[in-house]
Amino acid sequence: MTELGKVYGRSSTALAAEAVQRAVADAGLALSDLDGLLVSAGIKQDVGVGLAAVLGLGELNLLAQVNAFGATAGVMVAEAVQAIAAGAVTTVACVFADTPLKPERSAGASWRSPNRSGGAGAARGLAGWSVASGAVNPNILYALCARRHMQAYGTTSEQLGEIAVAQRAWAAGNPVAQLREPLTIAEHQESRWIAEPLHLLDCCLVSNGAIAVIVTAADRATNLAHPPVYVRGYGQAHAARRMHAGSQWGLVTPAARSGPQAMRMAGIGVDDVDVAQLYDCYTYTVLVTLEDYGFCAKGEGGEFVSGGRLAPGGKLACNTGGGQLSAYYMWGMTPLSEAIIQARGDGGARQAPRNDVVLVSGNGGILEHHSTLVLSPHRRGGVAA
Repeated sequence: MTELGKVYGRSSTALAAEAVQRAVADAGLALSDLDGLLVSAGIKQDVGVGLAAVLGLGELNLLAQVNAFGATAGVMVAEAVQAIAAGAVTTVACVFADTPLKPERSAGASWRSPNRSGGAGAARGLAGWSVASGAVNPNILYALCARRHMQAYGTTSEQLGEIAVAQRAWAAGNPVAQLREPLTIAEHQESRWIAEPLHLLDCCLVSNGAIAVIVTAADRATNLAHPPVYVRGYGQAHAARRMHAGSQWGLVTPAARSGPQAMRMAGIGVDDVDVAQLYDCYTYTVLVTLEDYGFCAKGEGGEFVSGGRLAPGGKLACNTGGGQLSAYYMWGMTPLSEAIIQARGDGGARQAPRNDVVLVSGNGGILEHHSTLVLSPHRRGGVAA
């Protein structure tokens, strides 16, 4: 990881290069050991395959820019695993970098598209319905999803607040978390509306920075600088956002297919999961992913997350670094990085009591893309991160 949060004056490419260099050093390798590089860019989309030249990498067998939005980290790891298993490559760096924050602009301004101003390039025809209706950004679209879940199942804002409070409690033990002060349900409820029913404290942070992981064969990883984290399973699922009458948009997500894929490959069920690192662009996303993965029945997510179940000392260690709500927003690298920290046993004050099976989710678009990884400190396969 580079420095994360309000990091100004550096480009996404410079941060990505630093993250790769740090990850290579952490593994006890040299840049020359890499024969694969997968690059993911965030909101700004201004770092790509040119990173290989910046790093001075020689001939590579795998080089690509990958984009499944918040699902990208899991997709990159799966692609690296498949390439290594096929013998096409030996050692792959997967990196995400982004610098949307500017000192003179609000975090919300980072998400605004120039095409939403009504000028040249603005949406026309049926594509302009979102502008006409006001559904012009992720906050509003996810608010529609959360409202639909509430209307269908009786989920409450206070139950969403339970997720924010639990993750803030975990963030207190994370020295690199952006927000570490304690949070209460009352404070969650008092925070301003962003798009009703989502409060400010239901929404993720915006951060600058970069994170990279190294993926290589398990036999090789056992001789490197740190005990490896094994990739036991992976899955991905994608679905167009269909908002027509009778659709399940907002109630059932591609996680319902991606999760079972990864767990079947790993030979586990949800009852075997010790730690869950779930993509949390919003509190609602955690709740619906828990349902779709099968931690509870559909519609019972609100009850499931209540009573401190996800907090330190609760029944399910979830988003133990504080997640994107309280720690840092690095797309799918936020849950993936914390999953590796937990599987290594490097969590310090926030280390979960058990870490044999760590489940990682990534969510992209407006519930359109999903990736899942099952990681473990115990080997059952041939690839390690």
